[in-house]
Amino acid sequence: MPAVVVIGTQWGDEGKGKVVDLFSQDADYIVRFQGGNNAGHTLVVNDKKYIFHLIPSGILHENKMCMIGNGVVLDPGVLIEELDKLEENGLQVTPDNLLISEHLHVIMPYHKALDIAREEVKGKKKIGTTGRGIGPCYEDKVARSGIRMNDLLDSEIFLTKLQRNVEEKNFLLTNFLNSDPLSTEKIYRTYVEYAERLRPYVGSVSKELSRAFAKKSNVLFEGAQGTHLDIDHGTYPYVTSSNVVAGNACCGTGIGPTQIDRVIGICKAYTTRVGGGPFVTELENEVGRHIQQCGGEYGATTGRPRRCGWLDTVVVNNAVRLNGLSWLAITKLDVLTGVDPLKICVAYRYNGKEIEDFPVQVKVLECCEPVYETLPGWEDSITDVRKFDDLPENAKRYVRRVEELTGVPVKLISVGPGRDQTILLENPFDV
Repeated sequence: MPAVVVIGTQWGDEGKGKVVDLFSQDADYIVRFQGGNNAGHTLVVNDKKYIFHLIPSGILHENKMCMIGNGVVLDPGVLIEELDKLEENGLQVTPDNLLISEHLHVIMPYHKALDIAREEVKGKKKIGTTGRGIGPCYEDKVARSGIRMNDLLDSEIFLTKLQRNVEEKNFLLTNFLNSDPLSTEKIYRTYVEYAERLRPYVGSVSKELSRAFAKKSNVLFEGAQGTHLDIDHGTYPYVTSSNVVAGNACCGTGIGPTQIDRVIGICKAYTTRVGGGPFVTELENEVGRHIQQCGGEYGATTGRPRRCGWLDTVVVNNAVRLNGLSWLAITKLDVLTGVDPLKICVAYRYNGKEIEDFPVQVKVLECCEPVYETLPGWEDSITDVRKFDDLPENAKRYVRRVEELTGVPVKLISVGPGRDQTILLENPFDV
């Protein structure tokens, strides 16, 4: 009955979707515990590409229960669009395989309007938000003025809260942000229709998980973004608006910490990040552009090009500590084929001194220089390799060095985008 949490160790986009899809084969329940549709998972199954923003990627497997926990903020329009696209592809999503928490908060049009207007006002100091309304929705949640899914299903309560919120948000939009006001009536009509469409899927994720544990089911928890976008522990203010770390799997679904058995950190074989913020190992040169092109480093949600750089074990070790990682899964190792030499950042240099701890202050991080260790690369393609021992010697050396530098065993290596292009050294549900 293992409960396994999958998180990203860097700044997101590490390939969590593929790993979750792979582990979902042996899971009975797949649960999303934080974030919103500012995240995206791209999967390639039988040469067909699927992009998910809210629904756990385990939905591609039969006889699985997928859940969206209370820690998620949900845009109902986006979710309905995902449901419709899956149906177009012959995948039926019903209340028998999707459960939405009655406690999660709903993203409203005024959240998106505020998100976009604030970024425009900031100009060059913008954070790089996706404009999906994620941050403003979490703001309302903390301010106790948010609209939860159970509110949306009660038209009287929904209208009362909506009227109050729109009045306040319109004041901000028109008087402070020089933007256009929104219509309460228009929002109400649209969201009442959303409520009726989603009503059959809504229930208690916490209670359902309790029943799952009682049945000794295998449960897989998936987060969005990466550890260093965590609202508390990331490169603040260049972060997302929720807790990304593994501990939030409990808060974001309604289970106790003693239920978690393993935490698996997904680590891309190099480093990427989207939007603003410091990036010590960033490669603004031909190597960086090569990695970007070969790795297809463009956002699944926004299409924005990702900044690329060498693997940074200062970043990864910070994630090891914050999440209590049991295993590492290295993704996109194939992208480094043909790059020689390879470099791994093992420390930072700040004011002439070498440091191994990840700095708290962004201004310090911006002044850090990477301390690199150089390793030889490999030329032979590894996309068809399915056993660790069949990898080129230098590819094996690279993986083993990551294990040595992080102190965490690597149990999965991705060598291509396909579901089968994976070297799995151990099944996380084998206890």
